[in-house]
Amino acid sequence: MVRYTISTGGFLMNIDDILFSYGEEDVPFKALSFPIFETTNFYFDSFDEMSKALRNGDYEYVYNRGSNPTTRLVERKLATLERCEDARLVSSGMSAISLSILHFLNSEDHVVCVDEAYSWAKRFFNYLSRKFGIQVTFVPPDADRVLEAITKKTKLIYLESPTSMRMRVIDIRKVTKVAKELGIKTIIDNTWASPIFQNPKILGVDVVVHSATKYISGHGDVMAGVIAGDKEDMIGIFQEEFKNIGPVLSPIESWLILRGLRTLEIRMKKHYENALVVSDFLMDHPKILEVNYPMNPRSLQYELASSQMSGGSGLMSFRLKTESVEKVKEFVESLKVFRMAVSWGSHENLVVPRVAYGDCPKEDVNLIRIHVGIGNPEKLVEDLDRALKKI
Repeated sequence: MVRYTISTGGFLMNIDDILFSYGEEDVPFKALSFPIFETTNFYFDSFDEMSKALRNGDYEYVYNRGSNPTTRLVERKLATLERCEDARLVSSGMSAISLSILHFLNSEDHVVCVDEAYSWAKRFFNYLSRKFGIQVTFVPPDADRVLEAITKKTKLIYLESPTSMRMRVIDIRKVTKVAKELGIKTIIDNTWASPIFQNPKILGVDVVVHSATKYISGHGDVMAGVIAGDKEDMIGIFQEEFKNIGPVLSPIESWLILRGLRTLEIRMKKHYENALVVSDFLMDHPKILEVNYPMNPRSLQYELASSQMSGGSGLMSFRLKTESVEKVKEFVESLKVFRMAVSWGSHENLVVPRVAYGDCPKEDVNLIRIHVGIGNPEKLVEDLDRALKKI
């Protein structure tokens, strides 16, 4: 795995420093674990101190609906990991997506969105279209198709790479180069790769969002989202969307994310190692039609994927050689190590068939998504092989 140093305020910082010590230089009482500041209010010793804080509410500790020391520590770490100037934690990945989108759009604006983005992101765009006249064009996750869809009214391009269900990779640099020339903002969902394996900011993206519920927290016990970008955009999102809507993350959950960050690099490396073993097995299996895992060197998208990412996560999908819903059900119900669940990103091994959703097109009946956890990959291969033999 590629290790790197990050320039922060004029000095270079190793990734270990970010995960373990950055921002924790003056921990109260020399505690080895940063404390949870579980308070709603912060007091002041003078009128002038209070007045200054109220006039600079972006970064001052006044009221927990704005900023909190535990949360701000995690936000600083995440911003640095993503090579961004600032970041904000919010109450869910969907909050991160919706707040970012809202900030850059007015009624009658036009958006280009990849059609394989997270389903709730697409639903939100459809909601904005119905209620506020936002025009949305959904296109396949291909840079040329995205650029062809741009109009004079386009204000935002929304990307996801790799995508949620088919793990398609888009040429991010190609899109952002044109977007910057035209003054169009770009947002990308970087949950799949995590900031360990992909930094969209250095590829030209304006705002990076994550479901911190997944790899960033990594233990399946926190619901959270992250927004990261330039300070100007982040202040705008904080003042106009975050403060008005109020999707505040509790300090306890921020602390749990901090705990998860300590092992983020180690966990991502293990997810990737396991996913390569599992994807190789599936690619060689006679009952598998195709495997979607772009960071496997055997993938058709590997060249593009590896030019943007230094590794892969545990999320992949594949197609069974069947069109039978009953056989798909038999396959997933035969799995013992993989358990059926819709989310992903922590240590568990999970499976969800596309056909379980009510709006499944006929061509996707045989599409299965799995999340490869951080245990023994041979057990996962054995479990998949046993279930495949049943059909």
